[in-house]
Amino acid sequence: MRKEIFTQRGAPPMGVYSQAILASGPTVYISGQGPIDPATGQVVPGGFREQAVRVFENISILLEAAGTSWEHVVKVGVFLADLKDFPEMNEIYRQYVSTPYPARTTVGAQLPGILIEVDCVAVLPEG
Repeated sequence: MRKEIFTQRGAPPMGVYSQAILASGPTVYISGQGPIDPATGQVVPGGFREQAVRVFENISILLEAAGTSWEHVVKVGVFLADLKDFPEMNEIYRQYVSTPYPARTTVGAQLPGILIEVDCVAVLPEG
């Protein structure tokens, strides 16, 4: 179960995230995923877009393996080597999430050799 918590008394979301999400059921914690090609074990070639897509696809693979999907993600952490990549990350992120959007934190981070890392928490679907 995933339910959006929203209050007019709180700061309104300024992007693709919810103020809070109420979740129940077994929980899956996905460790930070970088832009590593599962076939080669190497960072994917290209720039930020290629790395971001690979990161979100890597998470999709793990969610599926756990028996869940992006539809059941309740919390996302995004770590960017350069915050100027935030708009492009948000554009790509929208292709994976839907309302109610997961709660999300995005921060700048010094990442060794990669431009983006993402982690998340999801619940298993009921039934």
